[in-house]
Amino acid sequence: MLVLSVLVVFFTAGKHYHKYQSSPVMDTYRLLALGDSYTIGESIPRKDNFPNQLTALLRNEGLGFGDAEIVAKTGWTTDELLATMQKQAFHPPYDFVTLLVGVNNQYRGRSLENYRVEFEQLLQWAITLSGNRPGRVIVLSIPDWGVTPFAAGRDRAQIAREIDLFNQANAAISDRYATQYINITTGTREAAIDETLVAADGLHPSAKEYAKWAQAIAGLIKKQLEPLN
Repeated sequence: MLVLSVLVVFFTAGKHYHKYQSSPVMDTYRLLALGDSYTIGESIPRKDNFPNQLTALLRNEGLGFGDAEIVAKTGWTTDELLATMQKQAFHPPYDFVTLLVGVNNQYRGRSLENYRVEFEQLLQWAITLSGNRPGRVIVLSIPDWGVTPFAAGRDRAQIAREIDLFNQANAAISDRYATQYINITTGTREAAIDETLVAADGLHPSAKEYAKWAQAIAGLIKKQLEPLN
């Protein structure tokens, strides 16, 4: 009996248990997050960015997700993300891929047409990395940084108009490729009246804001995995 007890402890260590099941669930799902500062979580602890909040949330739900793999950097535009991906050692297929990029294109005054072309290339690549499963790719709209303290003295209305145009473009491309799409922009505009949604740097989202994104993405992921559980 003593040997049996030791074996049970050995083989169940490190497993997650589905709250509706008695059988153990291994860490079998992998998440890849592509983007910029909004993906790495500039100015907040790394554990509080949306990819890491997302995987923690899914693990708490009993789903076997490992740590998120993140390819993102503050300031990246679409072409800079593409250039880095060309040198990145990926290990597909990933079970889910998120893509959030474009704010720096808008901030630097890059053209909308240029964004369309490069965003489509990124989305095509994301689909390939997902094992050619468009439903496993989740595009997030670009947040509106114009409502933050950082934008004080700037034309906030113009920023909002440009952000909306970029989001119309990425939404249309996402729809054409039948990927998932989440509009987080509307929620980020609540920062105009709720400073707790902004990080200490006065520009990037806080952990509280990222938690909302994680909840929304988790809902889509759980729907995708329901037939498997």
